[in-house]
Amino acid sequence: MNQTVSLPGLAGKLAVVTGGASGIGLAAVEALRAGGAEVHVLDRAGTQPVDVTDLAQLEAAFAEFPRVDIVVANAGLGREAGLTETTPEHWQRTIDVNLTGVFHTVRLAAGRMKPRRTGSIVITASTNSYDGEARLTAYNASKAGVLGILHTAANELGLHGIRVNAVCPGLIRTPLTQRHFDSPGLLRDYFRHIPLGRGGEAPEVAAAIAFLASDLASYITGAALLVDGGQMAAKFGLWDDKDALFEDGAWKLR
Repeated sequence: MNQTVSLPGLAGKLAVVTGGASGIGLAAVEALRAGGAEVHVLDRAGTQPVDVTDLAQLEAAFAEFPRVDIVVANAGLGREAGLTETTPEHWQRTIDVNLTGVFHTVRLAAGRMKPRRTGSIVITASTNSYDGEARLTAYNASKAGVLGILHTAANELGLHGIRVNAVCPGLIRTPLTQRHFDSPGLLRDYFRHIPLGRGGEAPEVAAAIAFLASDLASYITGAALLVDGGQMAAKFGLWDDKDALFEDGAWKLR
């Protein structure tokens, strides 16, 4: 599942991806480039170093582009801590990157797109935008907040021909989550509640991002597309040891 997906409607577009140096962001960069887009990566660890919490850095980066057709607001972080152990510093850093960083990115993208009355913005939200997974208070709150940005921006910017959508990944294999994928016992129980019986790969999320960014999604705005193997559709898992086996990190029927 490491292949990139080439979609029509991307060729010749100028795209900007925040947090595009690794994980889902890097996969999105590869998918957009496969479709023929010119892609610029804004990442603290990238060739164009930008911290999305620093408005001046973001403004300077956007000012360098002759135009902006596609913006993927993907930069984010997540660190576990119990509710009472979540420090004000942990809370503020998470909100600064995951929520304020998205606000800055979407606002600047909109400012560049409105005069041309065209553009596509895709935000990386999460299944945690909807649920209250334990030990992730700051992360959950930040990802719930980006849906507020999504809906409001889609409402306002549709008048200017600008589409705004989001992807909501479930547990996806990235450098940040690899430790979970290295724990078969954890995965066995977690994936019981995912209809497809496994976790996701970054290119699978990137394909959804590329679709929403492309002209194929020309009548889609304000959407939050779940990329979660059906996790949010299920209340109780159906995978049972009687009828299935857990092998190679995935549940499969016998």
